[in-house]
Formats: sequence, C-alpha cells, structure tokens
Amino acid sequence: MTSSAGAAPAVSVRGLTKRYGDHLAVDGIDLEVTHGEVFALLGPNGAGKTTTIEILEGYRSRDGGEVSVLGTDPAAGGRGWRARLGIVGQTTTDAPELTVEELIRHYATFYPSPRDPDEVIASVGLQEKRRERARGLSGGQRRRLDVALGVIGSPELLFLDEPTTGFDPQARRQFWELVAALRTGGTTILLTTHYLDEAEQLADRVGVIAHGQMVEVSTPQSLGGPSARIAPSLRMATRSASACASSR
Repeated sequence: MTSSAGAAPAVSVRGLTKRYGDHLAVDGIDLEVTHGEVFALLGPNGAGKTTTIEILEGYRSRDGGEVSVLGTDPAAGGRGWRARLGIVGQTTTDAPELTVEELIRHYATFYPSPRDPDEVIASVGLQEKRRERARGLSGGQRRRLDVALGVIGSPELLFLDEPTTGFDPQARRQFWELVAALRTGGTTILLTTHYLDEAEQLADRVGVIAHGQMVEVSTPQSLGGPSARIAPSLRMATRSASACASSR
C-alpha cells in the first residue's frame, strides 16, 4: 500500500444495502480502500460483489448506506468525477471491426488528460496486435484491450469485475502480471473475483462476501486463519472455482 498517513480513503462505504424485490442482495456492507491499494472482493457467484461494484461506479442506485468514492457520492458523481475512474466490467467492449490502436486512440478522446495511446498499448502487451481488429483477438488479448481502455484516461481508481473468468491458466498468470504492473505504477485497484488464488496473488487486502454480507476483511496471508470467520462452504466454493479454472 502506498498511502499518506491521515489521507482520506479512496473508497469508503458504511452500511451499504441494495434490494431487488424481496431479495437483499447487499446487506449492510462496510468497506474502505486506501489510495494505492489493491483490494479484492472475494466470494462465489451471487454473493453481491458485482452489485456493490456497480453502486461504487455510479451505475446502480443504492437503497441505504453512505458511500464515498474519491471524495464524491457516486449517486451525484458528474462527468469530471467519472473521468477519474477506470472501469473494466465483465463484458467486453463492442467494436469488433476496429483495430486495437483505433479503439484506444478513440477512447483517449473521451478524457481531459489521457495517457499516451502508444504507451498504453505497450503497457498491456499488445504492440504486435495494434493493427489487429478486435474480433481477431484471443480471449486473453481482448481482456488486455479492455484494461487498456480502462486505463487510457489515467484513472486514480480502477475497477476490475471478475477480470479472468474463463481464462486458461497461462492467460490468468499473464493478466496477473499486468495488474501487478498497474499496482506498481500507483493505481488504486478494486477487483472482484471468485478465485481464492487470484485474491491471494494480487491483493493487499481481501474482503470476503457471502449472501450480501462482508464476512471477513484481512490480508491474503491471514485469510482463513484460526480466527477467521469464513464459512466452510464459502472456502470450498472459492477453492473449487480456482481448481476448475486451473484444470481448463
């Protein structure tokens, strides 16, 4: 972590709730992410991870609680605030006929102070694919393109929602290296995953979510230790997901 003592957190959440009909998808979550930190929300599918992320991004309303992202309530975040965020969702960007370079240069025009497109292409390892149309990229390469589009605006905070779902082991390791490089560069990252090994590999701290509640927050090294409150079923679910990914 690279934060200044006493500095306001990049993300602060208190008592966050979200309901869909009779289903309480997010049930009183508290969360704090420090500037320069990589924080992972870990939990099985349906735990409430994506709903939480979308509220923080300003794309989904909340029913209760207090939320501050880069000092702003996402519900009231304007264009300038959004330009400070980078977002990589679960679905890839639609523009299959444009090349890697065309897409990145186009997205750069959306931001007041974008990074250099050539630098971004190099940072995600797509130099040799810069003139390749998006439809011709492999899954791992397309995910690298998604990250390039997420960081082209020089974001202070990057959201990664289930970034390696469906990847083979080699593609996952390559993507982890990319995230590690972004962290070294000082980007604050909040990612969701249902892979325990991914959280352990990437995160400074991990928040475990189950049934819409934050079960535990700890470092990867102490996660699941003697005093942990992770339910056995959740631990089995996350380890099972990791095992399935490694066997593909």
